[in-house]
Amino acid sequence: MYRFACEQHQTIKPVVKVDLTGKTVVVTGGNGGLGFEAAKHFATMNPARLIIACRSEAKGKAAVSKLSQDTGYTKAEVWLLDLSRFASVCEFADRFERDGGRLDILVENAGIVAMPSYERTEDEYASIFQTNDIAPSLHTLLLLPAMIKTAEEHNTKPRIVIVSSDVHFRAMSDKTKEFMAKPNMIEALSSLDYHNKVPVDNHYFDSKLLNLFFARALHARLSKYPSIIVDAVNPGYCYSGFRTDYKGSRAVVDHALEKIFAITTEEGGRQIVWAAVGGSGAEETLRGGYVSFGEVVEPSDFSISKEGLALQEKYWNQQLAILKGIDPRIEHIVHQFLQN
Repeated sequence: MYRFACEQHQTIKPVVKVDLTGKTVVVTGGNGGLGFEAAKHFATMNPARLIIACRSEAKGKAAVSKLSQDTGYTKAEVWLLDLSRFASVCEFADRFERDGGRLDILVENAGIVAMPSYERTEDEYASIFQTNDIAPSLHTLLLLPAMIKTAEEHNTKPRIVIVSSDVHFRAMSDKTKEFMAKPNMIEALSSLDYHNKVPVDNHYFDSKLLNLFFARALHARLSKYPSIIVDAVNPGYCYSGFRTDYKGSRAVVDHALEKIFAITTEEGGRQIVWAAVGGSGAEETLRGGYVSFGEVVEPSDFSISKEGLALQEKYWNQQLAILKGIDPRIEHIVHQFLQN
């Protein structure tokens, strides 16, 4: 809590700027909140293409219109992506293979908060874990070949930014560990039993730790392609529409915490941008790193413990088995580009 309070009350650094001329940026969930603020910052750097990936075409178009008004940038595009449907993720990848071209920055930002009601997707996973973890991993791996091709053809260092959170420090309660210890941990996390026995806020905390696990595990398997940089970022605790569905005491407590600790959504967007384009000259520290407030810092003690690292490998292997069953391209991508 002391570290959290210090970070939230520090003077927020100005947004880092680079020249993105000729480059392509994809931001999932870029139609609102942190994603929109990050997209606005990217727009001021003149990318050749800025793709806003979101569920609603109407909301996406409204965001592009506002982005144009605020920045003067007119090349933003809306691509539909619904992480609650694996089919939508595969359709996005199909479209990118057809006409996406190069890909220099991929920001996996889209996500949802945990809700008191138990919801499963049409793919039969708990909504929060499919939306926050499994589907973004599928999306990232399906777009990885485009990023590797970009690195080789343009002699660049593409970046994959996985938006995690400092709430991962509060993940892995004793109750959660019971479910993680089950043979099929992902199915266990999607179960009604987990939903009922683990406090609702911890569902989100756990999903953010899994984001960190995925970023580090992917980085560890990209040794053949050192030009690809993968990091996880904490955007900070921000004012955001992300928690507008909170009700009752949850809403009251969150409102009080915002008044005391929250930074603006725009300031949170700066953190995502730093993870995507910052750290020039020190990229080596970014690889597989956890970025918080413009620097690479140590993540939670659990995440770097022997138990945490073993759980990371278990999660990677089980998730990969699921992804291979969703889209046959994953098998090829893993075989061609990743190392065990």
